[in-house]
Amino acid sequence: MLEIRPVSALFLATSLSLAAGPALAADPPAEAESATDDAKGGLPSPGWPGPAERKSYKPMKHDFDADGEQWVRFIAWQQLWVRAMEMNPDTQVNGNDRDLAVDIGIRRARGLVVAQPFPKTQFLFHFGINNQTFNNARKPQLYIHDLWASYTLDKEGVITLGAGLHYFNGVSRLANASTLNFLALDAPISNWTTIERTDQFARMMGLFAKGHKGRFQYRVALNKPFTPSTTPAPDGPGEYNPQADTLATAGYVELHLDEKESDLLPYKVGTYLGKKSVFNIGLGWHYHPKGSATADSAGELTPIDQVALGIDVFADQPVGEDGAAFTAYVGYWYHDFGPDNVRNVGIMNIGAGGSSFNGAGNAYPILGTGHHVYAQAGFLLPGRPGGIQIQPYATTQFSIMEALGSPMVAPEAGVNWFIEGHHVKITTHWRNRPVYAAGADPTVESRANEFITQFAMFL
Repeated sequence: MLEIRPVSALFLATSLSLAAGPALAADPPAEAESATDDAKGGLPSPGWPGPAERKSYKPMKHDFDADGEQWVRFIAWQQLWVRAMEMNPDTQVNGNDRDLAVDIGIRRARGLVVAQPFPKTQFLFHFGINNQTFNNARKPQLYIHDLWASYTLDKEGVITLGAGLHYFNGVSRLANASTLNFLALDAPISNWTTIERTDQFARMMGLFAKGHKGRFQYRVALNKPFTPSTTPAPDGPGEYNPQADTLATAGYVELHLDEKESDLLPYKVGTYLGKKSVFNIGLGWHYHPKGSATADSAGELTPIDQVALGIDVFADQPVGEDGAAFTAYVGYWYHDFGPDNVRNVGIMNIGAGGSSFNGAGNAYPILGTGHHVYAQAGFLLPGRPGGIQIQPYATTQFSIMEALGSPMVAPEAGVNWFIEGHHVKITTHWRNRPVYAAGADPTVESRANEFITQFAMFL
């Protein structure tokens, strides 16, 4: 078992300094903006607006007509990470051997324009960068995340049809997660089934339909996946098929047992901070015929249908009258990318080399053929006038993958420090990842820690 190194001091010092700050936030004023998606603004208010003496958040939104049927809204956000990480064995950073590394990086910097230029029509343009560190590309090029248009066929919103580079994903709620209002520091990455293999940062080009009827809400899509850059190794494990030229389908259906959520936009809220009472059950899938393949000794490919299935439960409930709230999510996902498929992922990985199965830096096996369970829970503490509201949380991923000789377990925990709801917040976070020994049927030989402080703001 690895000993917590002095790097933990950074995490503890940050937490203690925040805890010594001003008193907690007060009851929201009566005129506070609702946390539900409204038909005009399209995005949820990120939660508790804070003390009554503070000015409430005003979206950057312009109405083109008096009745609000034609409008445009602008959004911009950034998430900066300061990290101290134990590196995987024999990692090098800029040619230097490193057991421990400290860095500052841009996790996300994005802008979004959403508009209803005419009644029942919608347009969305989402752009930005992700994952810039001190030792990857400088001046990274802005690129498109979402670009789509849609038209609603009826007054009740039962059927909306659209097309473009979109985020109406299948499998799970977290596959459609908003990055503005996570409960935890970030998503587990395993929620985005095909991330950066046959999609563009969890988006695919295709046709989609969405809507709601009674307590049911749905989204389905017919996509043309991107061509992967990977090639199956001769006599090796299953991998994404670079010769695939087939369409993929995806869908997610929810039953809303408490308050209903909006489906105006694809982005699912991580925590409403006590502004909504939600209890949902969801089912989803992703299916790509011949999307994976294996290769024989001569490199000849044998296609395999790619399948992902999911079921999940999400709850977000106010507690009492003082602004407290409980949020929880649990999901089960089955992935089949071909025999023994596994992916090691390290967010903003600054390392190279590495002698373990994980590879270099902060990578570890997150995705692969097998069974995955992910759970998270958090509690928003009651508040008092004048300052920060606190939300401790914990998460874990438990995966049994064909390629691994022992389960992959990755516990995480942290605290959100809300200064102005999700608009201005600091998150202090700890992650403990497994390090697998190199070789066939690898098993866990050690564990490594990461301590991350995030500074996040959106307009």
